[in-house]
Amino acid sequence: MPSLIDIRRRIRTVRNTQQITKAMKMVSAAKLRRAQDRVINARPYAAILNQMLADVALAARADLALAGHPMLAERPEKRIQLVLITADRGLAGAFNSNLIKASQRFIEERPDASVDLELVGRKGRDFWRKRPATIVGEWIGISQKFTYADPASIARKAAQRFSSGEVDAVYLLYNEFKSVIAQKLTIARVLPIELPTQAKDIDFIWEQPPLELLETLLPRYVELALYRAMLESAAAEQAARMTAMDAATSNAADVIDRLTLYMNRVRQASITKEIIEVVSGAAALE
Repeated sequence: MPSLIDIRRRIRTVRNTQQITKAMKMVSAAKLRRAQDRVINARPYAAILNQMLADVALAARADLALAGHPMLAERPEKRIQLVLITADRGLAGAFNSNLIKASQRFIEERPDASVDLELVGRKGRDFWRKRPATIVGEWIGISQKFTYADPASIARKAAQRFSSGEVDAVYLLYNEFKSVIAQKLTIARVLPIELPTQAKDIDFIWEQPPLELLETLLPRYVELALYRAMLESAAAEQAARMTAMDAATSNAADVIDRLTLYMNRVRQASITKEIIEVVSGAAALE
């Protein structure tokens, strides 16, 4: 049976841990509000860009050069680039492990294809660096603090590799933010670009040829897809960490209650034992 000093020391340790997890929960809640605002502001822009792309593609569909555009080329997926977006830090529940397991399944489901990994985030990089995998890029320290230029550079690199024929398809793997307690694991193909087929029934007057506009919009579409994925991942990470720290704080409180009850029982047993010893000694003297 542990002594009272050991039990008090353990209670004090758990209480200190509880204070840390509670502080981390509050920090994640503050960061989540900012990340959520960025996601909400980016979604309408992405929807408008998709609609604009559909309108321009519909106008340019009669142009024979559209079919030969390098970013629209459909090829058998013999070599694939997977952009895996994970976090730089842990303590976020199953946020990173779900992504890593999904990336493993992605590779296993394509045994005849060669998969190149573009790793965004320290957790994914640390996992795949220790395993036989083809890593073509690492982006560390930008999972939370990034500007549009960071995903844009990753998107331009992927578009260049696809246009030159180094890879036949480019996929994104990330956690999409749904709510504080729900994140959706998402795998999206960004290259080759699948042009939307539904457009507004409006007769536009084009100042520039639609094909020329489309050539400008297609790279922007890929950049925005990666930018939005990183925004979704950043918000989902903070939501997962806040949920995990809240659960850890509640578990710490339960452990403290159980240890306190156990300490009281040990103390009561110790007092009872001392009383019995005193009574037994007095009886022996009579």
